Amino acid sequence: MYRRFFLAVLAVCIFAAGPVMAGEKVHRLVLQISDNDPQKMNTVLNVATNISRYYSSRGEEIEVEVVAFNKGLHMLRADTSGVKKRISAFAPGMVNVSFKACGVTMKGMAKKEGKKPELFDFVEVVPAGVAQIMTRDEAGWTIVRP
Repeated sequence: MYRRFFLAVLAVCIFAAGPVMAGEKVHRLVLQISDNDPQKMNTVLNVATNISRYYSSRGEEIEVEVVAFNKGLHMLRADTSGVKKRISAFAPGMVNVSFKACGVTMKGMAKKEGKKPELFDFVEVVPAGVAQIMTRDEAGWTIVRP
């Protein structure tokens, strides 16, 4: 008798906790940059800033991943970035924003230039930028190309 009562109470608690746990969802966003265009690079940084502030102001967690490939990799290069000053100041203050560089693009640039491109210290190289975006999409992340 007590066992059935206990199981019934447990079932109600689990059912009631579902919506609460769903409210604790972490929002996840991938921002794609594939153009060597400072205006688009600034737009990516603006979106990352605005979405971070929006969810933080609501007490909700947000993870943002900027994935750069093709000519967009210049955004993350310390030697050629069109937003060097802004991204250098931006990255340390935005702990929920990470930057990923495409390894395939890195190899292509290294071959063309005769040296490995110099990236900012906060950048992580992933094997392939598009594969990174696809993997995140398959895991339920929202993908945006500003």
